Amino acid sequence: MMLKMKKMRWILLVSALLTVLPARADRIKDIASIQGVRTNQLIGYGLVVGLDGSGDQTTQTPFTVQSLVSMMSQLGVNLPAGTSLQLKNVAAVTVTASLQAFTRPGQLLDVTVSSIGNAKSLRGGTLLMSPLKGADGQVYAVAQGNIVVSGAGASAGGSSAQVNHLNVGRIPSGATVERQVDTPLGQGEYVNLELNDADFTTANRMVQAINLAMGDGVANALDSRMIQVRAPLDANQRVAFMARMENLPVNPGISAPKVIVNARTGSVVMNQTVTVDKCAVAHGNLSVTISSEPVVSQPAPLSKGKTVVAEKAQVDVVFGKGGLIVLPASVNLGDVVKALNAVGATPQDMLAILQAMKSAGALRAELEVI
Repeated sequence: MMLKMKKMRWILLVSALLTVLPARADRIKDIASIQGVRTNQLIGYGLVVGLDGSGDQTTQTPFTVQSLVSMMSQLGVNLPAGTSLQLKNVAAVTVTASLQAFTRPGQLLDVTVSSIGNAKSLRGGTLLMSPLKGADGQVYAVAQGNIVVSGAGASAGGSSAQVNHLNVGRIPSGATVERQVDTPLGQGEYVNLELNDADFTTANRMVQAINLAMGDGVANALDSRMIQVRAPLDANQRVAFMARMENLPVNPGISAPKVIVNARTGSVVMNQTVTVDKCAVAHGNLSVTISSEPVVSQPAPLSKGKTVVAEKAQVDVVFGKGGLIVLPASVNLGDVVKALNAVGATPQDMLAILQAMKSAGALRAELEVI
């Protein structure tokens, strides 16, 4: 009897722990980043040559000709004054790349090449040597190489067909790093961790996890986003310390309820904490259809009249019937989705419904329109 009672208590204790502890645990490296360890954006201007007649129309993009003349003069080719170049195989482009932290001179970067003129396609082109600069105006890399364009297109007789985009391409390992960006791994004996999403609960749990694994007092939360960690001063020991710390499991706090609405695409995304109070929703559709067809007025024979073509337009306005639907209180995401689907609204119509529910206080979530 005594063993049976102990067994029952043990089962109850395990059940209680399972209900209290979150079902998932993330690594520190998944929910936080190290302050100062960041990516730097690079940008440059260049010329793409070797296009099959799909380059810039030089009469409309004079900067392409100016860039080509300047480049040729640097190579020792001087054109007579007043020379008009009519080129079809050259295009002016912007070149962009991302310089990762701890990148050293001599390493290679992938670059993206984008047309800034009226070129029809960059397919088959070669980017000439283009310096890539950072926000401080210094050159950090130099790009050059053959462009890979994933799209394809063809045209004949006024008809055309195109697959994917033709005016943007990539050059894998197309840029060579020439200058290093200093990335200090912490300041003095401290390394600062920054949470991707500010949350006091997550910050507190991260401090507890670090102190439990690394020693009491190693980590301190400065606010809901930043955590200060005392790390070894020796570079090798610091790297080993960071490698161990970034893999520690942390149960993040439950995020605040939020609904993200994209007004341009009609996309609606909700997280799992969104709830809805009981409310009534009436939804109807208004459809406006405008159609036109040509009408030809033919004159009588020998009347010396002219044939006249006119347009006959017709406008139809249809009001869709919308009933009043009562949405029950929902406590989980699945019930919220089912309730909104019951209205029968399209994603574009749902934008207005969610805004109205938020104004009425029935939507228990932050509504963010992007």
